[in-house]
Amino acid sequence: MQIFPHWTNRVPVVLLIGFFGVVGPSTTFLVWYYFSPEFTDVGYQPTQPIPYDHALHAGELAIDCRYCHAQVEVSAVASVPPSKVCMNCHSLVKRDSPQLAVLRDSVANNRPIRWVRIHNVPDYAYFDHSVHVRAGVGCVSCHGNIAEMVVVQQAEPLSMAWCLDCHRNPEPHLRPRDQVTNMTWQPGDDHAALAAAWRSELGLAPPESCSACHR
Repeated sequence: MQIFPHWTNRVPVVLLIGFFGVVGPSTTFLVWYYFSPEFTDVGYQPTQPIPYDHALHAGELAIDCRYCHAQVEVSAVASVPPSKVCMNCHSLVKRDSPQLAVLRDSVANNRPIRWVRIHNVPDYAYFDHSVHVRAGVGCVSCHGNIAEMVVVQQAEPLSMAWCLDCHRNPEPHLRPRDQVTNMTWQPGDDHAALAAAWRSELGLAPPESCSACHR
């Protein structure tokens, strides 16, 4: 006498079809979509050793990006300012503020501040800030409007697809090179024609090959 009815023989087949036909693809799609940098990285906003307010410094006080990130025009990395650069102002401004105790300790003991990196390109991808700045790509294109951020957060995914979109069509991100760090610069109605002229003048041909970034 059989314990299970005859139709139970089809249960494993139905489960396998259901898994590989529905559950598997659905799970793959969800992982591909929601585990992408668009969802995992955008909005990343770590706590820093000092609550540095970019909206105040870059926005209200209009301090140029290059005052702190001094190497951005000539180096692959934008560089983080040494503590002594901060003290150029804060030896006079808010010199006794409790929020700046870490800064004063850094200078007194010649010990760098351990800032938490926000925009972190993977080690297997090469990115050169100076190349993009010289091409006329505004800081806003990659970092968002820093001058409006009290606490800086990652505004773009920095994924390979995102980078390639710009390399294939860079004109929307181009601006006069003297406006690269201007957070409030807006393109005019003639931007498309101007961007095409800038691209031709500078001979811009953003690479799309693997070796351009994976060296």
